[in-house]
Amino acid sequence: MPIDELRILDAVVTRASLDLVTKITAADLAKPTPCSAWTLHGLLAHMATQHHGFAAAAEGESHLDHWRLLPLGDDPIGTYRASVNRVLNAFVPHDLADRKFALPEFSTEVTFTAEQALGFHFVDYLVHSWDVAKTLGMPITFQQEVLDVGLRFAEAIPNGKSRNAPGAAFAPAVQVTGQSDLDTIVALLGRSPSWPAQVAAA
Repeated sequence: MPIDELRILDAVVTRASLDLVTKITAADLAKPTPCSAWTLHGLLAHMATQHHGFAAAAEGESHLDHWRLLPLGDDPIGTYRASVNRVLNAFVPHDLADRKFALPEFSTEVTFTAEQALGFHFVDYLVHSWDVAKTLGMPITFQQEVLDVGLRFAEAIPNGKSRNAPGAAFAPAVQVTGQSDLDTIVALLGRSPSWPAQVAAA
């Protein structure tokens, strides 16, 4: 899809994640999340780090150090807000479509087009916005255009053995039918739309 359209949609989901993060309290940070390896504190640190990693890639940096987990410090919300501002600003340049992105967390052997990189970032923060909303017990909705594009990306991500590997971006897909488009997207990317009820029943 045109890079300018994807940039707009990416900004929508990234800002949605920030809107949710601003509602986090200190007590919330210890809560479990749909990402079973992380508490909300860990998920938030991951999200902030990834923003900085994608921003560095947009700026032509390729070193893995840009993707190493960053501490949230004494102001987790402020730290996250700064990471959002950085990545959104990094995606602004008019020549973004001509740039190649080195994303060492995805591959150390190839570079990616701007459209691929923004697609990765978009679908990641669409799902992470859902993760934070679920953790906080808050509703989240997106306009249909966001969901249509998110579904297209989610369906295109392979659901093979690589999803069981340590550090995999997404867990194996969950079989869910008759749900909303957002439920379908998160299920395709390894989350149960019924979380945390599904955890309690396990």
